[in-house]
Amino acid sequence: MKELLSQLGIQDVNIGTSTGQNSIGRKDSERITSFTPIDGSAIAEITLTTKNDYNHVVESALKAFSEWRMTPAPARGEIVRQIGDALRENKDALGKLVSYENGKIYQEGLGEVQEMIDICDFAVGQSKMLYGKTMHSERPRHRMYEQWHPLGIVGIISAFNFPVAVYSWNAMIAAICGNTMIWKGSEKTPLCSLSVQNIIAEVLKKNDLPEGIFNLITGDRHAGQWMSSDERIPLISATGSIPMGREVGKTVAARLGKTILELGGNNAIIISSQADIEMAVRATVFGAVGTAGQRCTSTRRIIVHQEIYDQIRDRLVNIYQSITIGNPLDEKTLIGPLIDRQAVENMQKALQRIKDEGGRVIYGGEVLENTEGHYVQPAIAEVENHFDIVQEETFAPILYLIKYRDLDEAIGYQNGVRQGLSSAMFSLNVREIERFLSHEGSDCGIANINIGTSGAEIGGAFGGEKETGGGRESGSDAWKAYMRRQTNTINWGDEMPLAQGIKFEV
Repeated sequence: MKELLSQLGIQDVNIGTSTGQNSIGRKDSERITSFTPIDGSAIAEITLTTKNDYNHVVESALKAFSEWRMTPAPARGEIVRQIGDALRENKDALGKLVSYENGKIYQEGLGEVQEMIDICDFAVGQSKMLYGKTMHSERPRHRMYEQWHPLGIVGIISAFNFPVAVYSWNAMIAAICGNTMIWKGSEKTPLCSLSVQNIIAEVLKKNDLPEGIFNLITGDRHAGQWMSSDERIPLISATGSIPMGREVGKTVAARLGKTILELGGNNAIIISSQADIEMAVRATVFGAVGTAGQRCTSTRRIIVHQEIYDQIRDRLVNIYQSITIGNPLDEKTLIGPLIDRQAVENMQKALQRIKDEGGRVIYGGEVLENTEGHYVQPAIAEVENHFDIVQEETFAPILYLIKYRDLDEAIGYQNGVRQGLSSAMFSLNVREIERFLSHEGSDCGIANINIGTSGAEIGGAFGGEKETGGGRESGSDAWKAYMRRQTNTINWGDEMPLAQGIKFEV
């Protein structure tokens, strides 16, 4: 592991503030230790960003913006292309670090880095397609059109569960749009953030670019508050819990700034009596236990038709008994540890609440003893959709089973939570499928048919509704959130007609 860390530029003690090519601060500053959830051992230390460090970063980002925004968008895309190539070269090492510091299995770690590579490729193409519209003016000899300009600094706050991919969804699109970036990664996975920053810094140096385009700060919620309240940062993109999103949204709104909020999910799969049951079961298991249930798109609830309920329940319990739990770097492992001890405690509290509210845990939930890491047995519970605990997002591998009689009831359960991120239905009945995808169907930002709730592709805009925040990142036209729209009208004639035919003679 030491060799891998060295390849990614990680030392025993690291500076956690960077303006791209340059580190800010001193190694004897206050610092935190990163621990692996695999066995609880220390990986390395990293310094926290001070307020003075932070202001230095913001000033560097502002200065770099004046030059970066004037770089042609395709040339900005070329830099992102090189970043993608650098990530390809470091994919194995970075994927292994994601697994080691976060706890997700190695294949998921590799998949997360592949998402970064994919969004770089997407952004390169998008850099040549920052289109505006041309409109017909109601006035003769006038031309009217719209164009898009960069915003300035984009502040990016990311969470531990996807310590590198979600940053790239924002940063690579924001970069080709002409913005500079300040990233506050999770304090639970700071070495992943630093490793990505190191990879990007090499590309910036090679191209003789100014410092301040890609910036990194390290800290807890206080560093996030600096960013949220800073009028020099027009857009904050924040990924995390709903309570965190409320605070960020309120703070940024108070200064009339812009936000992209990607918050909690309470995702359900409806399994119809006319579903391909094996497909549904496989998707459910991956969605529920992948990343140890710590994805915002994790499958939390399955809503199963009463005719096949017992069959689905028994099939799931049988599969759960064979799931391998352990070191995520072992290729035979399917589920690694939770991120920390607090996550384990939160899961145990949720399981107790299920029982207190009248539910039944039919499998799992135990904390695995005689291990040094934060390992749990994934749990299955029979519940009612209205239970308070079911209405919440517990970031742990707990799968809720809910029985339904008809499609109206199933859709009512699906939509009957405060979150609205991802949803899915398994059915071979075209009428059920179209109903689920219609205006009276799923109210989520993502609605899938015959695939699970997790595993979104970068080509589509990612995000949710209701308490999930309403933001959109990654593909489609999400690039527009990182730019400001401007409408332009040119009078190329020799008269001065007014709009709406108004006459004003002087």
